Amino acid sequence: MKQALTQTNSYDYHLPDELIAKAPTMPKEEARLLVYRRENGSIEHFKFKDLPDLIPQNTAIIFNDTKVIKARLFGTKQSGGAREIMLNQPVGKNGTFSCYIKGRVKSGDIINLKNGINAEVLELFDDGLRVVRLIKNSKYLSTNEVLKATDKIGIIPLPPYLKRDADTDDESWYQSIFAKNKGAVAAPTASLHFSNDLMKKISDKFKTAYITLHVGAGTFKGVECEDIREHTMHHESYFIPESTANIIKSDTPILGVGTTVTRTIEYYARNGLKSGECDLFLNPLNPPIRQNFLLTNFHLPKSTLIMLVAGFVGLEQTKKIYATAIENGYRFYSYGDGMIVL
Repeated sequence: MKQALTQTNSYDYHLPDELIAKAPTMPKEEARLLVYRRENGSIEHFKFKDLPDLIPQNTAIIFNDTKVIKARLFGTKQSGGAREIMLNQPVGKNGTFSCYIKGRVKSGDIINLKNGINAEVLELFDDGLRVVRLIKNSKYLSTNEVLKATDKIGIIPLPPYLKRDADTDDESWYQSIFAKNKGAVAAPTASLHFSNDLMKKISDKFKTAYITLHVGAGTFKGVECEDIREHTMHHESYFIPESTANIIKSDTPILGVGTTVTRTIEYYARNGLKSGECDLFLNPLNPPIRQNFLLTNFHLPKSTLIMLVAGFVGLEQTKKIYATAIENGYRFYSYGDGMIVL
C-alpha cells in the first residue's frame, strides 16, 4: 500500500469534460457540497448554504484574504512577435517578478506592453520560469507600482483548463468577497462560494480569522515525476497575523477554507514562522498535524492538491469521494462545487 501512495498515477482519475465548471453557480451558496465524515466514512450531499449547520461547534474558520491580480499581460517584442506574460510572484522587493512567457525570449529582450510600459527579460530558468522587470519612462517600477499597473493593462488569469479568456464577469466571479491583499495569480477557489449573506451567518456563529497566501501559477503544475517523493514543490509567499497565529497555537478545532489555508497553517505548525515562502507538500506520507477540518473544491488528477486531500482522508477514501462526486454529477475545479472533510 505504501508503494501505491508514492506513485503519481495512483492519484489519477477520469473526469468527463461536461463536469468541468465553466462558470460559478449563482447564487454562490446554491453550489453543491459533498460532506465526508471520517468517523464512519459516510458521504452526504448538501449545499453551501447548509454549511453553518454542518461545522462542529467551537470551530475556528480560517480564510485566505489574498486578491487575484490581472496577471496576464500582452505585448510585442521590440524585435517583432507577439508575447504573453503570466506574472507569478515578486522576486525580492525591487519590482522584479518571476513569470511564464509564451514564445521564445532571451535575457535582455524587451517586450512592449500597454500604456508605455515595457518588460525587460532578466533571467531564464530550465523549469520554464523567467524573471522580468517592468519599466516606464526609463524608470523601473516598484512591486506596488507593478500591481497597480496590472489593473490597467492586464486581464484576470483564469485557469488553463477553462480554455477561454476572462471577461468582465470573471473580475468578480474569480475573486472572493473578502479579497484584500493583492498578489495572487490564481484564486483560493473554496472561498469563491461565500456570499455576504453566508459570511454573516458564519461569522455570527463561529470565530473567523484570515491568513494571506499569494497563490502562484505553480498551483496548476501537475506532478510529473513517477514517485511523488521526488516532486519539487513551488514556493508561495504568505503572512499570518498574530491573532490567527494564536488560534493555530491553541487547541481550538480549525476548519481551513481551501488548500492554500491548509498549507499555510501546517507550515506554521511546523516552523513557527508567521511570514515567508511556503513550499509545504502535504500528502499521505506527510499528513496534516494541526488542522482538523478541510473545505475545498475538487482538484485536477495527479495534482498536489488532490494529494493534500488524500493526506486528510487517505488515498482509497479520496478515490471513493471523487468517484461518488462524478457519479452524482458534481461540477469540478475552480468554478465548481465543493466538499468538506469533517
